[in-house]
Order: sequence, then C-alpha cells, then structure tokens
Amino acid sequence: MHTKIVQFILILILSPFLFGVINRTKAFFAGRKGSPLLQLYYDIFKLLRKGAVYSKTTTWIFVAGPIVSLSAVVIASALIPFTGYPSLISFDGDIVLFIYLLGLARFFTVMAALDTGSSFEGMGASREVQFAAFAEPSLFLSLAALARLTGSISLSGIFSSAVINSWAAFGPGIYLVFGAIFIVFLSENSRIPVDDPNTHLELTMIHEVMVLDHGGVDFAYILYGAAVKFWLLGTLLVSMFLGACSRGWGIDVAIFIFGMIFLAVIVGIVESVLARLRLLKVPHFLIIALALSVVALILTMR
Repeated sequence: MHTKIVQFILILILSPFLFGVINRTKAFFAGRKGSPLLQLYYDIFKLLRKGAVYSKTTTWIFVAGPIVSLSAVVIASALIPFTGYPSLISFDGDIVLFIYLLGLARFFTVMAALDTGSSFEGMGASREVQFAAFAEPSLFLSLAALARLTGSISLSGIFSSAVINSWAAFGPGIYLVFGAIFIVFLSENSRIPVDDPNTHLELTMIHEVMVLDHGGVDFAYILYGAAVKFWLLGTLLVSMFLGACSRGWGIDVAIFIFGMIFLAVIVGIVESVLARLRLLKVPHFLIIALALSVVALILTMR
C-alpha cells in the first residue's frame, strides 16, 4: 500500500517539472537559454501568495471552476498506474470514471468561462467543446480497445498485463491505439498543432482564452491542474511504450519517470518544428484519432 501512496505523491510533485522540460527543449531549438526547469513551480507558489479579483457579473460558478477542475484531475491521478504497478484506487470499470473525471474538469472550466459573460471566453469555450466532441470518444474507444486486448476493464489491470509487453502479438491494432491516444494527448493538453499554450492572440486561443479572467490562487490551480492532466494522459502513452516492468519497484519507477521526461522532450520537439493548424483543420486532425480508435476496436474484436 505504501508504494501506491508514494506513486500518487510522485505524480503530484513531478508533474509541473515536465512543462519545464518542454520549455527548455523549445529554447534549445530556438538557440536560447530558456527559463529554469522549475519555473512552473515558482509561478505556482508566487500565485498562491496573491489574492484573486472577481467581477461583479460572475457567480459561484466562476470561483468553483478552478477548484473543481483541479480536484477532478487529482482524483483521476489516483486511478492512473505506474508501469506495471497498481494505482492508489483501482477497480473494474475505473476507465469510465477516469474519462468522466477529465470531462468534469473540462465542464467546469467551460462553465467558468461562460460565467464571465466575455465574448472572447465564450468563443474559447465553444471551440473547447467542439474539439472535445472528437477527442473524448477517441480516448474512450482507445481504452476500450486496450481493455479488449488485455481482458481487463481496469487501468491497473490493462497496464499490468503481460500481454502489453508484446506489441507484435497485438497486431496493427496496438499501433492505431497508440497513434489515437497521442493525438488526443496533444489536443487535451492544448499543445501544437491543435493549440499554442504560449499564444497571446485572443482570436486564435482555445484553452488559454477561457482562463483570461482568472488570477492569483485560482490561476495557480489552473496551471497545476494542467500539469497534472499532462502527466495523466502522458502516462497512458509511456505505459504502452514501456509495457509491464518487473525489475524492482525503484528501478521501474526511475525508468517510468525517465520515459515521462522523454515524452516531454518529444512534445518540445514537435512544438519546435511544427506550426499550429488552422482552426478549421483541427477537427480534421481529431477525426483521424477517432478513426484510428474505431478501426483499432474493430480489429481487437475479430
């Protein structure tokens, strides 16, 4: 039981570090020194010492948005396993709860944006919901395909299965699932080519425009929640790539953390060599993920 608690704590502690790795990777490709690896930690602690300002037009929904969103992703982190090791909370069907928690976080973020009455935030909320209509089914069907392949409907059961170690035994379905989850991973975390987290142009923003009116402690919750969500979805990819480990808990955890850092480097490289898609092209990009997940599920049911 103590290993499960340690794994859960590691997720909460290390998740902001990955954003520092991404920024340093992008700085390397741009020929700059870049911000410190721990910059997000500094930003979060600085924001936690500040107060929040609320408009008279907002209601309790605006205040609850960041709190509920952060709570949802933290609970979801208790469901996600390290490679080959059970999560803090595990039961049959927890893949459904995992997806619903991510959906709950999005719902309250969107509602908080709409509560401001801002046309810009409403525009971002509309885009977020539109793209989620493709991303959420893709993630659900991808996990359903993995459940079919491994014979387990639990996240811990899926990624602790010995079957996950042999991609060749899965056939093409596992490659399709990996591709679908990677596209969803980029979309759900507002990364290029779907969105640019560093943009300052309201007309091109998706996620960032929804949190323009948040500040202080509320914005710290949002930044930290985004980091935890990045870790959660990245765990699905790294766990598929590494398979179920059995070299000893300490070594396996170290390898897994290295895999997460490597994934962050990959994201930094993608954002350095690619430009964001035109907004009209983003649904086409997400439809690819949906098609891959559907075909993968069909192949696993043969």
